[in-house]
Amino acid sequence: MRRWLLLALLFVLAGPACAGQSILASGARDGSTPAWTVTGVGPEGWTADCCTYARAIGVDAVVYRGEWTGEPQRVMVLNVWPAKLPTLDAELAADRARYHQHDPAGRDTTLAIAHPRMHCAANVYEGSDHIDDMVVFCDPGQASGVRLSWSMTLSANEPQRRALLDALLRVVASTTYRRGATALPAIARP
Repeated sequence: MRRWLLLALLFVLAGPACAGQSILASGARDGSTPAWTVTGVGPEGWTADCCTYARAIGVDAVVYRGEWTGEPQRVMVLNVWPAKLPTLDAELAADRARYHQHDPAGRDTTLAIAHPRMHCAANVYEGSDHIDDMVVFCDPGQASGVRLSWSMTLSANEPQRRALLDALLRVVASTTYRRGATALPAIARP
């Protein structure tokens, strides 16, 4: 657990510097939830995708390095959904409950995450299957009507763990919310 606390502290000290590819995700109005656009900056050399692989797996964006394999490890995943729970803390608690239903022997830690424009916090899971997850939840504010999360799955013995989680936290810090939809590229059909 101390390594996660150290990681969060180093992230705060290092700041949100991140130079790479733009990330874009957008959603239409959903009932009383306004249309939205979420942007961010991915790590140098990584690919940001909103409209091919992300749509295929049912998420708003993925950021990955190298060729797309479809495997969840080492992939940053963005999800945006209409807020149904009253607070970000309630979202974190619901996520922990779902995780422990799936892995009762898994361990978790909740960390505050510094963000210049949104309230964010992370659930960090150490799975009994030696697969770990970091899920950072952010609340762009009540008027947005949405909540969002960035997540990444890693094996417990991932040699690049610290660098990968640092990269994820820089992407989180670069993330912005804007009310209103943005046209996204169409999926190319073979």
